[in-house]
Amino acid sequence: MRPTAKFSISFGLVTIPVAAYNATDSSTSVSFARIHTADGGRVRNQPVCSLEGIEIPPDEIGRGYKPEGGDTVVPLSDDDLDALPLPTAKTLTILAFVAGGDIDPLQMGKGYYLGVDSPAAAKPYVLLREAMERHRRVGLGKIALHGREQLAMIRPMEGVLVMQVLLWPHQIRPMDGVLPERPAEVARNEVSAAEALMDSFGELSEDDLHDHYREALEEIVAAKLAHREPAFPEGEEQPAGQVMDLMAALQDSVRAARKSRGEEADEGAPRGAGTGRTAKKSTAGKTAKTAAASEAKPGAKKSAAAKSTAKKTAATKAAAKKAAPAKKTAGRGGRRAG
Repeated sequence: MRPTAKFSISFGLVTIPVAAYNATDSSTSVSFARIHTADGGRVRNQPVCSLEGIEIPPDEIGRGYKPEGGDTVVPLSDDDLDALPLPTAKTLTILAFVAGGDIDPLQMGKGYYLGVDSPAAAKPYVLLREAMERHRRVGLGKIALHGREQLAMIRPMEGVLVMQVLLWPHQIRPMDGVLPERPAEVARNEVSAAEALMDSFGELSEDDLHDHYREALEEIVAAKLAHREPAFPEGEEQPAGQVMDLMAALQDSVRAARKSRGEEADEGAPRGAGTGRTAKKSTAGKTAKTAAASEAKPGAKKSAAAKSTAKKTAATKAAAKKAAPAKKTAGRGGRRAG
């Protein structure tokens, strides 16, 4: 790899010359060419001078800055930018060491691997890396990259120092209008069911980290060139529509996740996670069946569990009252059979 920039890390009175290498590769991402839909011709961006109306070659394109509230664009040369009195122009000055969890993930930008740029930099490089590993801290500083000063974070990763460019705090937009106007309340059993669903997900597989979108796009392109229909593997159809019963959806999701891994569908399902209305109906139905079955046999007595359950809820008492005529009929039937 070729370095994209060279500078020094200022760690107190210690200076570490480093070279920065791009840690990510954006060339592998899917990109589209703009075309004229009428004839398929390419639509290109051509630099045209607004005053002369002619295309400008790359070697005649420079930089200009428009002051806020003004209409005039002031030309700036490379010499002007190099003359800026910035201590961060060639040096990443570490300002503080903080816990990694203190950094807002929304601020994370482009990443760079930092390598030593001279043999003399090896020892202080390793010293800074091991000190951050043992102290469990990351370094925050400022560096001028590509013509602008940026906030940066340095952290150790697998024996290498990594620099992450950070957005400035004022570049993070406020959350106004994002949160719901009326806060929703969730029950404890619903939270427990959601936690059970989280546990059922398991760990990521290699297939999960694969770019299936790119493969599907390439299949569509190949099919168009071959004048055929694209061939896609059949996947499981995802349920659609609005979820009316959140609790049922959570429980069904847990069962589906376990079934996909070949586990028992009901294993690990949250107990007592059903809605109160469903639980009462189920208890009332079981109590009525138990009472009817016990009277169907001569001399049978109600169990203590059935009596205790009948006293607990009004729904169970109602079910017991409805079941009373059935008990007498069952008793007469028993005497006739005898």
